[in-house]
Order: sequence, then structure tokens, then C-alpha cells
Amino acid sequence: MDRVRPWTFLDDFRGKSFWGEWPTLPEVFDITTQRYPDRPAFTVYSPNRVSLSYRQASAILKTVAANLASLDLGTGAKIALTGKNSPEWAVAYLSILEAGAVVVPIDYQLTVAETVNLMKASDAQALFVDEEKFDELKAACPGLRKVFSLCESGESYIYNLGGNTGDQFKQIVKAKADDLAAILFTSGTTGTPKGVMLTHANFVSDCYLAQDNLTVLSTDVFYALLPIHHSYTMLAVFIEAISTGAEIVFGKKMVVKQILKDLKEARVTMFLGVPLLFNKLLNGILKGVKEKGVLAYGLISALMGISGFVKKTFRVNPGKKLFHSVLEKASLSTIRNCISGGGPLAPSVFKKYNELGIDFVQGYGLTETSPILTLNPVDHYKETSVGKVIPRVEMKILDPDAEGIGEIAVKGPMVMKGYYKLPEETAEVLSADGWLKTGDLGYLDDENYLYLTGRAKNLIVTEGGKNVYPEELENRFQLYEEIDQILVRSLYKDSSKSGELIEALVYPDADWLKRLSKDDAQAWAAAEIRVKEIVEEVNKKLLTYQKITKVSILKEALEMTTTKKVKRFSAKA
Repeated sequence: MDRVRPWTFLDDFRGKSFWGEWPTLPEVFDITTQRYPDRPAFTVYSPNRVSLSYRQASAILKTVAANLASLDLGTGAKIALTGKNSPEWAVAYLSILEAGAVVVPIDYQLTVAETVNLMKASDAQALFVDEEKFDELKAACPGLRKVFSLCESGESYIYNLGGNTGDQFKQIVKAKADDLAAILFTSGTTGTPKGVMLTHANFVSDCYLAQDNLTVLSTDVFYALLPIHHSYTMLAVFIEAISTGAEIVFGKKMVVKQILKDLKEARVTMFLGVPLLFNKLLNGILKGVKEKGVLAYGLISALMGISGFVKKTFRVNPGKKLFHSVLEKASLSTIRNCISGGGPLAPSVFKKYNELGIDFVQGYGLTETSPILTLNPVDHYKETSVGKVIPRVEMKILDPDAEGIGEIAVKGPMVMKGYYKLPEETAEVLSADGWLKTGDLGYLDDENYLYLTGRAKNLIVTEGGKNVYPEELENRFQLYEEIDQILVRSLYKDSSKSGELIEALVYPDADWLKRLSKDDAQAWAAAEIRVKEIVEEVNKKLLTYQKITKVSILKEALEMTTTKKVKRFSAKA
């Protein structure tokens, strides 16, 4: 007898709430509203708790969808959405889809000019925007049919859209599962940006198939801290939550103190973040343990080792009780799962969270794949892997070398339709039979777990012909509190560029720097000595051809994306 899969329950609604293999995103929300009408859907905790139930959110988004329909934009119209994480953002997103339109989520940290560029590239006809950019964007885009506000004090505030919308709602031509749902821009705010075209079926299939490797409950509380326009948060927080009836709590600031307050107050169970965030939290925990003294630190470290062994070997989790007081102090005692994505996480960090009793999950994917392709199951995780390939994903390694490493290619129901109005760029990565070349390098083991080694374009080839993966080296530094940012890159030995040596750009942690000395010059001098000592410590554990040969200390932080990844090719030193 086949086991019940996370999507099996959809059979009860097929032919009633939707037709075909997968529902659309609005149909997913309708099904969840039928199942859990009074559960909280979208919540904020600043300054006081304000929440919309699924029933309340459904009523509002249908009204907004009717207003969009009254604009008579046409089937599949593109509507842009930009703003801070909020319940209003979530309602706007779903309203656009409910109206049969296509949502274009745009990074709120972009300038007005960059935002306008993406709106033009996507042919957006209307816009939802936070109040602080409302006037500027309305003036910059005079051709828009309508600009809606995501702020309560603003003009055309979406929660205030009322009136007799019955006739307008009848005008809506509902989208089908294979229709375009969203255009997501991965990068390129100047020139010709690439807009990834994802269908309703792309998102919904990925959402439910990913749950085969990660249990999501209707009682879960997700924390939406990372920008929700990004495919990782959009799928792994927003869409996963609404597919099961879970609650989404919207974080306002990427500030550790505020994050810990939100986690505790909201009793968050599903905490998604990027490696940088999890590194900072873990360093804070370990720092608190060290302050208890050498003996206490030694004892807790030993117990963590035992806890990790028991968890991995016997699939029993003693750490949750053993380190309850430590987790309580760190506001992590209610967490059921921590999930890291958006970049490589050091295996040492993954291991320590699991030793502390937290079910820590790492995944892998691309915007072009909706994005999840792999997740590490909590009952059979591998610390050095980015997870097991989820169901219905075909994965192969192109032109593997002697160690089995090559470019990763994938095929499955979550793979994009292509790049918007860019057929040549689409053909470069997506074959006619549906295989997507990811640009990432890695290998698979015999249990279909994926191991990443780096991006193909970042690969360093040494003078001796050896391959060095910068991301692997950068991972070695994730638990050093003295280092805030590190970027490893090639360093040509001479002007002939006949071979490559390796350079590390390091930006020291600001708090650590302040503690070194009140005199800036002395602090920077001491920092340079210590950073070079750390690099030497790491070099001792590396193969000869992997060793870092030059260290450059940066006085200014490297530019980062909104998901806290260093913009590698904009780095200067």
C-alpha cells in the first residue's frame, strides 16, 4: 500500500474546487480557507499583534481582485508589486492572481529608476507599492492604469477598496494551472533584465512535492523575515504556509534583537533564513556558553557531541530537552525546523544546530525552478549535502570529472517556462525537452543526495590544472566571529595570466573591531594580524593547491543582495 503523500488530500477537492493535476494558487488558498477558515493567516507584531484569518483574508483579496477586474486590463495582464514584508503585500499578491493577472514582485530595495526599468521590462500595467515610494513611482510611471497603496494612511489603500463588486467579479477570467502566475527578476536592474516566467503549476507542484522531504503542519507558525519578493521566501514561507493553513508572521527588520523578540512573542515553529543570519545566531549562542567558563563550555560541548551522535545514529532527538535553557535564552525553544537557503551553509554550522536539538534543514534550488529541488529530510540528514532530490525531479550531472563533479541539470514540473521575451537566453539554459542547465557544479551520491561544490562561473583553475571552488573555502570561515564577510577569488600571478593563485577579501566584524582598541589605527592593525592568523589556521587544513596566498583586509563592507549574499563580481580591492 502506498503511503499517504502530502498532496493526497487534494483528491477530495479535485472536480469541486479545481480540475486537473494541480490547483492554481488562488484555488490553493480557497481550499485552505475551506479547511481552516478561522486559523490566523497573516500576522504582524509591531507594535501590537494584528492578524487576518484565512476567511478574512479571502474576503479582502476577492474585493481587491474585483477592483482589478474593473480596470479591464485584459487576460494575463502584468501587475507589479513592491513593498516591505506585510499582510498587505500577501493580500495584494493573491488578489492579482485571483483576478487572473500575472504578478511581478520587485525588490523594494531597488531605486525608483531600477524599479521602473523592471516594470517596463515586464509590461506592467498597474502597481501595488508602499506609501513611501507611492508618489515617486506614480509620477515616474504616468502610463499606469492604477497605483494602489500597501499602507493604511495611503491613497487607494487596498483594505479600503469596497463598493458593489459582484458584477466586476463576474468579469474575471480565472487562470488555469499551466498559465503564467509570476515573473521574477533574478538580477540585472540595468540593460535587459531576465524575468523568470513561472506558472501556477510550477509553484504549486514544487510546494507540495517539497513537503515529501519536509513536514509542514496547519499549526505551524512561519517567520517571513527575508524579502518575500525573492523566490526562496515566496515558496518556502508564503506558499508553503498557505498550502497547509499555517500562520505567517511578518518580520520587519533584519536586526538580531528584533528577530529574537518576534520569535519568542509569536512562538515561531518554522524559521527560514540565510547562512549569514544563522551564523550570527549560532555565534551568539556559543558566546553565551563560553561565558559560563571553561569547564561549563567543555561539558556542554561534550554533551552536544553526544546529542548529535544519538540524533544521527538512532534518529532520536535528546538535544531539545538537554539544551532547553540554552534554546530558551536564544528564543529558539519553540522552533520545530530551521531552514537555510539562498546560499551555501558550512557543514559545521548545520552540525551544531542539530547537536543543540534543532531540526535543521538545508535545501537547494534556483528561481528558475520555483525554486526548491532538494531538501535534507530531518530523519535522515547529511551535513555535507544540500539535501535529497524531491519527488518528480530528474537530476543529472553533465560531463562529470574523475570525482563525479560536473554541471547540474534538472527536469521537472517546477522548471520555468523561460525568460520573459528573451528566447535566445532561454535556449542557452533550457533544452527543447525540458532540461535546465543550472550553472552550478556538484555531484550525487547513491541515495540521490546532492553535494554542491560551487558555481561554474566562479571556478578557479590553478596553474597545475586543479579545480578550486571558492564557496567551499568560504564555508571554512563561517564560525569565526571575527569575520563578517569573506570572498575568495582568483589572483593572477603575473600579467601573462598563465595560472591562478587564490585571494581572500575579508571585512572584519564591526563589534569585534571596536573591542580590539579605542584607537582606530591600532584596531585595524590588530585585526589584520588576527585575520591572517585565521587564514593560516584554515590553510593548514587545505590541500596545497587550495591554499589562500593573499589576504586583503577591507575597510568597507562588500555589496550584498537582499538575501545577504555577497555580490561576487562587484567586489573591489
